[in-house]
Amino acid sequence: MGDSATLEQTAGNIEEEVTRVVEQAKELQDSAASFLSKASNDEQSLRLRAISLDSSIRRLRSLIDSLLSNKILDPKLADKLEDELQRARCIMVDGDAASFLPGKAQGGFLRMFLGPINVRATRKDVQLKVKEEYNSYRDRTALLFLLFPSILLILRSWIWDGCLPAFPVQLYQAWLLFLYTGLALRENILRVNGSDIRPWWIYHHYCAMVMALVSLTWEIKGQPNCNQKQRGVQLFLQWAMMQGVSMLLQNRYQRQRLYTRIALGKAKRMDVVWGETAGVDGQLWLLCPILFILQVI
Repeated sequence: MGDSATLEQTAGNIEEEVTRVVEQAKELQDSAASFLSKASNDEQSLRLRAISLDSSIRRLRSLIDSLLSNKILDPKLADKLEDELQRARCIMVDGDAASFLPGKAQGGFLRMFLGPINVRATRKDVQLKVKEEYNSYRDRTALLFLLFPSILLILRSWIWDGCLPAFPVQLYQAWLLFLYTGLALRENILRVNGSDIRPWWIYHHYCAMVMALVSLTWEIKGQPNCNQKQRGVQLFLQWAMMQGVSMLLQNRYQRQRLYTRIALGKAKRMDVVWGETAGVDGQLWLLCPILFILQVI
């Protein structure tokens, strides 16, 4: 009898608790909708302010150039004003305010692989993590670029009696296709997020993707006369080893040059690749000959 009364009381409490939970869910939804609406309004206001300020900077630069060309403005004062405008521009594009400026349009490459998805991060720390992941990916793949063909050539001499099997070579070529596709995707995402990465740098990875795809169609012939038939494959693997060394040196050189340019205010924190050749002379003495030999080959 007592158990029955307890169960009835529990059933009543459960009904009240379920009703309370439903009401709390509705209140939470209303609060979330109100917060998102307020955040959207605030975001739109900040976006308009950022666009207006960017337009003012461009207008003032144009006015300074016009006054300077007409010899109305003192050159020293013009340089000072230009530096001040450059500082204001750097504060905008290299800080959190950059997310409120109009971004670069996503190219066809990103749309082909990801569809119409917005890959632009709204927070600067997230954008910098994307950049760091790209740098880590380049370092990892440069090391593999050196090790993979080295292992194939060593196994050819020690285990495979001077004749490469088709599957390991094709596996390496498939990895090259994956490598260049991954680089191109990451570079397009970086560009959308404000990196001033040069278009030619991305395009040359498109070309490398095509060449890796073509190399997958190679017929890897075996015995007899394996050494003669696979001469082209051996030269390709030897070239890849040298390319791996040059990539490791190039990554290190570009990273050091970028730190210098950021410190001088000539580059943004989101930039990753620059072609400037000043400084780090010791590395250039090693890097330039390797690049020259690769071009000759």
